[in-house]
Amino acid sequence: MTVTEQVAGSPSPHLALSSARRARLRHRQPRRRSIALTAVMTVMLLYAVLPLFWLLVNSTKTQTSLFSTFGLWFGGRFELWHNITQTLTYNHDIFLRWLGNTALYVVAGAGSATLLATMAGYGLAKFDFPGRRLLLAVVLGAAAIPSTALALPTFLMFSKLGLTNTPWSIILPSMVSPLGLYLIWIYASEAIPDELLEAARMDGASEFRTFFTISFGLLRPGIVTVLLFTVVATWNNYFLPLIMLSDPKWYPLTVGLSQWNAQSWTAGGQTIYNLVITGSLLAIVPIVVAFFFMQRHWQSGLTAGSVKQ
Repeated sequence: MTVTEQVAGSPSPHLALSSARRARLRHRQPRRRSIALTAVMTVMLLYAVLPLFWLLVNSTKTQTSLFSTFGLWFGGRFELWHNITQTLTYNHDIFLRWLGNTALYVVAGAGSATLLATMAGYGLAKFDFPGRRLLLAVVLGAAAIPSTALALPTFLMFSKLGLTNTPWSIILPSMVSPLGLYLIWIYASEAIPDELLEAARMDGASEFRTFFTISFGLLRPGIVTVLLFTVVATWNNYFLPLIMLSDPKWYPLTVGLSQWNAQSWTAGGQTIYNLVITGSLLAIVPIVVAFFFMQRHWQSGLTAGSVKQ
């Protein structure tokens, strides 16, 4: 092959330069997208973490230094442990009573809501029966209704039953989770093969045994998701206990801390704003711990089936 033929057969320098430039542009474009995404996520992270940081910082301050120092940094004496002790012992340990009430409402209400949503969602996903489509439409409609819109009718109904100002007025409404039912229905439709259920039935397993020994394990990531949703919703429930309860001994933390806050700003009353802040910090600790302990179930559910055997 002559030199002319070699030159004719090789790409021109302009084409080679253009290809190199296109390659650089292809490499640069994801980098610009990555920087933009990182910036957006950083802003969202600051938006979520900054209030928690403010809460932690101001829980270490005295009542006087709360209003005399910069709110986003430490100042004055470090009084975190003293504030915690005061919060737990103030007004005959009422904070501990509110904490126990909240735990009761979460365990009884959110736990029952998760179990009922799991069983109902599994039944809707894996059984065909008359009225199934209508029931699904009702569930979707119920999930779209905000809970605050149902608070007043619920109060009137419980008032007729004589259940107001009792723990049942909080537990019973918390046991219903249309959104949780919908999520389990969607998850069970894809996570549980029909062939696996048919094999269990052919082996003589009852429907309850099939559900609790086979399906329950496959639904674990969805159950954990619904459980956390219901736990957070019940733990942060404010409006329903506010209208249902009049006796402070049955208050959850949300209503109790709100009463402390109102007392703190009342003219002539005892200023306990530092206890309100410290109590708010203590109130979020169980939720943070629950997320840390349950996140591994989400991770295992997301990676399940991703590796081909």
